[in-house]
Amino acid sequence: MNKSFFGTDGIRGEVGKSPMTPEFILKLGWAAGKVLAKKGKGKAIIGKDTRISGYMYESALEAGLAAAGIDSLLLGPMPTPGIAYLTRTLGAQLGVVISASHNPYMDNGIKFFSAQGTKLSDEIEYEIESELNKDISTVSSSELGKAKRIEDAQGRYIEFCKSTAPPMTNLEGLRIVVDCAHGATYHIAPNVFAELSAEVIPIGVAPNGLNINDGVGSTFPENLKQEVIKHRADIGIALDGDGDRLIMVDHKGEIVDGDEILYIIAMQSIRNAEKPKGVVGTLMSNLGLEQAIKKEGLKFARANVGDRYVLEKLKQNGWFLGGESSGHIICLNKTTTGDGIVSALQVLAGIHETGKSLNELKSGMLKFPQQLINVKIRQKVDPFSSQKVSTAVQYAEKTLADNGRVLLRASGTEPMIRVMVEGSDAQLVGELTKEIANEVANEFV
Repeated sequence: MNKSFFGTDGIRGEVGKSPMTPEFILKLGWAAGKVLAKKGKGKAIIGKDTRISGYMYESALEAGLAAAGIDSLLLGPMPTPGIAYLTRTLGAQLGVVISASHNPYMDNGIKFFSAQGTKLSDEIEYEIESELNKDISTVSSSELGKAKRIEDAQGRYIEFCKSTAPPMTNLEGLRIVVDCAHGATYHIAPNVFAELSAEVIPIGVAPNGLNINDGVGSTFPENLKQEVIKHRADIGIALDGDGDRLIMVDHKGEIVDGDEILYIIAMQSIRNAEKPKGVVGTLMSNLGLEQAIKKEGLKFARANVGDRYVLEKLKQNGWFLGGESSGHIICLNKTTTGDGIVSALQVLAGIHETGKSLNELKSGMLKFPQQLINVKIRQKVDPFSSQKVSTAVQYAEKTLADNGRVLLRASGTEPMIRVMVEGSDAQLVGELTKEIANEVANEFV
């Protein structure tokens, strides 16, 4: 059974175009409120990032929820993981996030959290979509929902983030450049690290509604590299527009991606006697991460690309640590969802406890050269339906043996085949990637 509106990360699109129209978002708020009301009248929390369209969607959601008889608690700009935390701790039955994460300001989206601060189940999303097929009906005037603004949301979340670092963590002596992508963490992340005694140089902290993720943040780490070198900083921290992604930069100006961050946190967990049984990566996680994790006697599992699938795999295995190369890191022993600030604190705690630099902490993991080629095709197709493509993949796998791997998959959202090869020999990786990509192009373009 396919959903009409919900994707793997809520509902997202260009502002003003279906489904991200004010009319639809009002009805979405009403539909979510109707589902919530079936379980007894509750309240919903609404938070947003810094996009100019957030004002419009906040009002629409509030009106829709009120029409269904649901009260709204308005947080204003707040990171996605902060909304998940406050949904749980303020006793709300629903958390609503207005954000398109790392996308530009022209896009926006809606994500929901359950009362437990986790993403909604498929069953609840189906219920909401069922209500969307009905006409809006307003409860009686005496039953209409009310709206209230939470004034201390920022302080509550800052204290929570600090509490996830090991006791006695002190960042004094560390100079940190913090890039908030002109997004939802602009008034939170610098304060978290400063209150733990770090010297903080904040950038990307002047949102104007139009500049979110614009050449800054985790999707543009080159900017952070320059600032770290310019200020002779020890560490650079880059978050995305809604604060659930983390990319770091060491004192040499080298980018530390999600795979390396995941490795560092795993080693930190072992030092703190919280040894994970295993770590979850994705199909795109570097082979070097898998080998480094297994070398420590831990299990390693790969999920499909997307933090939703990483979370599912963690719960299936009963593990607490997983993430993606893009910087979505999930520490279920600390919080319920991916959180860039919380993840950064686990890395900084490792620096504090060991006295080692970020560059030294990542050195235990040797990244394999990796190359990705996206081949646009006529229409969606199974790439392994071609014998020639299958033969090219088999040849590459045999050539790489235990020193590499091949990933060939169709995009889930567009007519495209992704060809990824990684191995110890960069030149060989490049040659094999091109050979497979050429076969895909010859067969399907």
